[in-house]
Amino acid sequence: MSDASTACVDLLERLIAFDTTSDRSNLALIHFVRDLLAEQGIEATLVPSACGEKANLYATIGPGDRPGVMLSGHTDTVPVTGQAWSSDPYRLTAKGQRLYGRGTADMKGFLAAVLAAVPAMARAELVAPIHLAFSHDEEVGCLGVRSLLEAMRRFRVRPAACVVGEPTSMRLATAHKGKLAGRIEVTGRACHSGMAPEGINAIQAAAPLIQWFADTAAAKAETGPFDTRFAIPYTTLQLGTVDGGTALNIVPARCRLDFEVRNVPDEAPQALLAPLMAQIDCLDAELKARHPEAGVSLSWLGDYPGLAMAEEGELVELILSLLAAPGRERIGFGTEAGLFQRELGIPTLVCGPGSMAQGHQPDEYVTREQLGRCEAFLARLTEALADPEAVARLDRACTEVSSV
Repeated sequence: MSDASTACVDLLERLIAFDTTSDRSNLALIHFVRDLLAEQGIEATLVPSACGEKANLYATIGPGDRPGVMLSGHTDTVPVTGQAWSSDPYRLTAKGQRLYGRGTADMKGFLAAVLAAVPAMARAELVAPIHLAFSHDEEVGCLGVRSLLEAMRRFRVRPAACVVGEPTSMRLATAHKGKLAGRIEVTGRACHSGMAPEGINAIQAAAPLIQWFADTAAAKAETGPFDTRFAIPYTTLQLGTVDGGTALNIVPARCRLDFEVRNVPDEAPQALLAPLMAQIDCLDAELKARHPEAGVSLSWLGDYPGLAMAEEGELVELILSLLAAPGRERIGFGTEAGLFQRELGIPTLVCGPGSMAQGHQPDEYVTREQLGRCEAFLARLTEALADPEAVARLDRACTEVSSV
């Protein structure tokens, strides 16, 4: 297997230089990609965010009157704040096989491999097209892609299948867990701690809710439901932050709990949280009975569905044949794949270069070998989509999935 091409590494260097941390604009990168595609005669559609400072990009290479395979990736990255990097995270640093920089694994390596393959895709006499979908704000709850999904609902032709290029070490992933994040805010009544019984301690009022998370998390680990194809084969719950109080001698008037559920595909997180919501309602009534301004509220911070594709079938076998690698797996981290599957009914799989073990970490890297494997997969995909027999097989595979 060949290592990454010079074109791929050069493009990765350009992409890394754009600081697209989720709290910043990605427009410079998106415009760079748009212009790169235009050089090959490919028109890109930009779907801007509500604030106008970010955008998704969608493009079709090949015939526009029939569905093809979509290659999807996000352009944003997590922050480097507080991380001890041994090199500039926004300047690609090569050390042997390893290419260091923020986003090399998650997931600008995949974007670079795709863009390096674009000239060959544009030259190929494609029978079915290759669609590109590059999003923003994936790292903060798969938020940006939702406006792209809305735009795609209006497209006359939608993709027949999708590969999301999150880092899986180029192994094919058919499923991942979903996520639901929320915030509980407990409002009490402040007073001097020497007169504590006259106040309402919001932190102490929140204690039973904190205990509910600990008890429920333990119960999930004990009783499931289980999906042994995940490394952690059950739904997990956790409190990520607890914030409350201002000083030791003041009875705290507020306490905020931020939590998340990462559910196996067969478990509905809202149903799992029903007992918690009932407990919140009871606590809210108890606190309001003590003081009208006290109470408890629950709000949602974000969610995305899990991905659940059948592990057998012609689509999986077709992609595996193009990967030239056996096996399939389920991943513990979330992606936009479940949204493409749920919202648009597009059969979606996850496969990309690098490992999430390096994602979000200081000194994040991807190897040249992984990028080379991704480029080889994209070359075989391009060849297949120029072959009428392979395209007929793709059509059968996608029809098979949609009819399940």
